[in-house]
Amino acid sequence: MIVALEHTTAATSPAPPAPPAPSAAAPPRPARLVLTPKTTLAGQLDGAWWPRSRDLTAELPLLIAALAEPWGRITRVTVNPTRWPVIPHTVPVAGHTLHVGWFTEQDPDKLILLSYTVDRWDLLVVPPQTAPAAAARLMAAASVPGSVLTAGALIAAEAVIGRSPDLRNREDAWESEGGARISDIGSLARLPVGPLSAGAWW
Repeated sequence: MIVALEHTTAATSPAPPAPPAPSAAAPPRPARLVLTPKTTLAGQLDGAWWPRSRDLTAELPLLIAALAEPWGRITRVTVNPTRWPVIPHTVPVAGHTLHVGWFTEQDPDKLILLSYTVDRWDLLVVPPQTAPAAAARLMAAASVPGSVLTAGALIAAEAVIGRSPDLRNREDAWESEGGARISDIGSLARLPVGPLSAGAWW
């Protein structure tokens, strides 16, 4: 007896798409930093730092890593609590622990760094929300060797420029013709860090 077999084709559903490969974590962006050229002129600032947030735990490791080559191991940092909502006692950085202190007498727009060799550096802190053009002006002004302008004075001057488009346009024209934003009008040695009445190192 011959049995006829009916050939059927099973309907197959398409294979589910493969899950996306896990993307590698984006590398941390480098610190936005400019340092004053080494000269014999002693100014108020050693450069400027433009953090991306007011989170010291997230921002300080990037800054300290960027300063490791030119300045060596930074062991302590001081800030004014006016500008920083949370101040950790310590922050882990590559290979060591950074101690963070605060002083209300310190310029709110300045960061002070100290190394284990007792060297000291003062940086203007450009507010994170600053527009790129204004940040560029502030960082250029803070890195002028021998400048007597303090961090607070630079921030105040930029606020005036930011409120006056005409003044900003004249400044840009002056620079495009070879002028300079900040005149070098002398030098003023910074006082060393000493015990202040308010604040805490650890």
